[in-house]
Amino acid sequence: MPSPHFSPASIRVRLTIWYGGGLALIMILFAGALYVVMSRALQDQVDRSLEEAAIAASRSLEEHRFGPFLLLDDLTQAFPELALIDKFFQIFGPQGQITLQSANIKTRNIPLSQTALQSSLQGRAVFETVRFHDEISIRLLSYPIRHGDALVNILRVGTSLRPEEEMLARLVFVLLIGSPLAVVVSMLGGWFLAGRALRPVDTITLAAQRIAGGDLTQRIETSSKDEIGRLANTFNNMIGRLETSIRQIRQFSADASHELRTPLTITKGETELALRKPRSPEVYREVLESNLEEIDRMSRIVEELMFLSRADLGEVQVASEPVQLDALVQEIHMQAMVLGKARQVKTTLGQVEPLQVLGDEWRLRELILNVVDNAVKYSSPGGTVEISLTQDHGMARIRVRDHGIGMTPEEQRLIFDRFYRTDAARAHAQKGTGLGLSICKWIVETHHGTIEVTSTFGQGSCFTISLPLLAPAPVA
Repeated sequence: MPSPHFSPASIRVRLTIWYGGGLALIMILFAGALYVVMSRALQDQVDRSLEEAAIAASRSLEEHRFGPFLLLDDLTQAFPELALIDKFFQIFGPQGQITLQSANIKTRNIPLSQTALQSSLQGRAVFETVRFHDEISIRLLSYPIRHGDALVNILRVGTSLRPEEEMLARLVFVLLIGSPLAVVVSMLGGWFLAGRALRPVDTITLAAQRIAGGDLTQRIETSSKDEIGRLANTFNNMIGRLETSIRQIRQFSADASHELRTPLTITKGETELALRKPRSPEVYREVLESNLEEIDRMSRIVEELMFLSRADLGEVQVASEPVQLDALVQEIHMQAMVLGKARQVKTTLGQVEPLQVLGDEWRLRELILNVVDNAVKYSSPGGTVEISLTQDHGMARIRVRDHGIGMTPEEQRLIFDRFYRTDAARAHAQKGTGLGLSICKWIVETHHGTIEVTSTFGQGSCFTISLPLLAPAPVA
């Protein structure tokens, strides 16, 4: 099985290949451009040299005489550059016949081309490059010498292109050796850098494999602040949320099983006890009434669980319309007075300001009534529950204060978790489900508000519901 580091599909291999291929293409384009520019520069240099020599020779000819009777010795004495080894000179008549040529070319016959002759007749100088068989190329400049309007001579200056061709050949050799070497070195460097950059990816992969095996405590340790570091931090956050969710699901399953098992056990025990021997109708009636109470409790648990499940999936529709909070609080206060009479708890209405919010009146009623019902339920006989509605920094504050059993700081932190009930609450009221405050929290958050609790154990609690006020309509 091939190593994952050398797999054709690995990111490291693909990055290295793309990097090497891109650099190779750049090197080819650079080498081609360099060769063209260098070749052009060398040719321009040769052409300038030939043109300067031709102008100097033409000036020397004009100072002596025109016509076919030209002496090379006179020319070389007047202008020594005519005797340079790297150039040769030829002088042609107006019909293209050679009349004089320098000593370094007497062993070779280089005739005047028709192109050079026609250009000279038209008074134009022309450059040409010629090659004889397998010899080195020669660069030629045919320069017309005129007297008035008449063509007197055609001066040709030429030079070998051997130095330039050798220089270009050395350049090609260097490029052919250096370019592949540079590409190979860069690919090795790219392979090394890609390996270092992608090393956290391997760590993430190994962590994901361990997590897939059930170990959700795995985290990726990285101090990098680049894209890979952000990926690792995002992965850690995701695994943290996943671990929390799974822990909550397990806790939820255990709590739900416990809450449902208790009424089932009571129902089963009472039914079995009633069936052990014949009983009177009154006893059977008591057993059935007790069973009915437990069934009602289980029904409430199932209904509230279904509601929370639908809420988690976003399937609960919440209306968005103006709600007059002061009227709603006053109605709930009336209901709380009825609830309090049965438990000998007095409910009082404090400051109530006329405030309006945007939301679902039915859900808000359920929210406030649930909090008030809890306050009445966990108050001691003869206690008092106070309800108030005030405005504070653009928020409507609904406060429900009781003087009942209270909570410890740890219990306050967990009070909104599903199925959570304090030990004091279980002892004080047996029929709770532990889901009411979870539903309250969902309703508040759906209305973009908050719910908080402050409590002192044995002295009571104060729940504060904060909802954003409805902005007044602009005046036309």
